[in-house]
Amino acid sequence: MMKKVLLATAAAALATSAQAADLPRRAAPPPVFTPVPVFTWTGFYAGLESAYTFTDNQRITTVGLNPVTAGNVAAGRRPASITASQDGFANIGGTAGYNYQFTPGSGIVVGIANSIDWTDITKNRFILGAPLAGGVLPNPSAYRQSLDWLGTLTGRVGYAFDRVLVYGTGGLAYGNVFHDVNFYTPGGALQFAGRYDDFKTGYAYGGGIEFALPTDSFLNTFAVGRYLGIKYDAITIKAEYIHYDLGTQNVVVNSVATGAPSYLSRFKTEGNIVRAGFNYKFGGF
Repeated sequence: MMKKVLLATAAAALATSAQAADLPRRAAPPPVFTPVPVFTWTGFYAGLESAYTFTDNQRITTVGLNPVTAGNVAAGRRPASITASQDGFANIGGTAGYNYQFTPGSGIVVGIANSIDWTDITKNRFILGAPLAGGVLPNPSAYRQSLDWLGTLTGRVGYAFDRVLVYGTGGLAYGNVFHDVNFYTPGGALQFAGRYDDFKTGYAYGGGIEFALPTDSFLNTFAVGRYLGIKYDAITIKAEYIHYDLGTQNVVVNSVATGAPSYLSRFKTEGNIVRAGFNYKFGGF
């Protein structure tokens, strides 16, 4: 009898184990896949910059408007042609624009940018003309040329290598220029004077490189905007070179005594600007 009870118990245990083996196992859930966001340059941006401006061939030419003054130029008493190179650091500037990237990650980027820099560069030239016969002292001539501020409104075309953007740019240049001419007698008295101070336009072209800082970069801790509550997608740093040409400007130099036009001086405003700065990038749509 006991033997039958043990056999029955063993059979029941085997049946229970077989049923338990058929039950589904509790496996750990698969890990949730979170895609890494792909960076895009699409969006509006705005920021600050500083710049270095330099010129290499700003020419000033002068002609006489009557036989006497034309003779003075021909004899070298007034300079027929001089150059006035300028250079200096811009105090501060700003930029704003919009980019569109066709394929996020890496791909072609097109955009538009408007930048304005307070250049405040000035060049003065003082020239002594050829002396007169009989030992008479030469005539002094003074020129002043300055570019108060420079703006560029340009289109941009480039290629993005993820967070690095290399681009070319070209379009409109504009700014306020100042030209001043003063011709003196051998004794130092002002004899002829002319001036131009106004807004001018021209063209600009160049290129640059821009880098978007990773969100975990320690450099983001220096972003003032984050402490001011500005909501932005990324901070970018840039360096670019621009060549600008605001064309030529004629300045009539009048006689101080009679007011009659006596000379005509033509100024050329052309140069280069190297910009470095940062931008806040905002989401595009």
